[in-house]
Amino acid sequence: MIEFTYKKLEDGTYCVMGYEGDEAVVAVPETYGGAPVTIIYDNLFKGHSEITHVAFPDTVTSMGEFIFDGCENIREIKLPSQLTSIWGYTFVRCGIEEITLPDSLISLPPFAFKDCKNLKRVVCGTGLKKIYAWAFSGCDRLEAVLFGPGVEVSPQAFQSKELNT
Repeated sequence: MIEFTYKKLEDGTYCVMGYEGDEAVVAVPETYGGAPVTIIYDNLFKGHSEITHVAFPDTVTSMGEFIFDGCENIREIKLPSQLTSIWGYTFVRCGIEEITLPDSLISLPPFAFKDCKNLKRVVCGTGLKKIYAWAFSGCDRLEAVLFGPGVEVSPQAFQSKELNT
């Protein structure tokens, strides 16, 4: 059983506020009440270790903090193609090994992937402009972060870990 709770926003779109379920594969709905889902609120899947795959609709443009905290068995996250912002700690302590960020994402905030112990590879989209300090703090197995020219990278983004960038 999968159940989401929603909040209507001032612009008429919806924010996903809560999740209840025990499924391994989860797909967030594109609409609610006939209007698009545009925001994923903090802590949505926090502690749901049963989740292995999550897919977000392309209508989502913003994702909050601690969404995947404690999802140590997650192996695939399909991010929305229109995602422009994530908050710090969005992927903290999750089990993802590899992720591709959409071209629409502008920056990686501090602690975005903090303590993702299995993370090995990140492919950044063409719209990325900045990687903030500590974005990959505690990512001990990180081998490569691929991004285009002109991306401003904080000297502390990788905590002095040698990477292929």
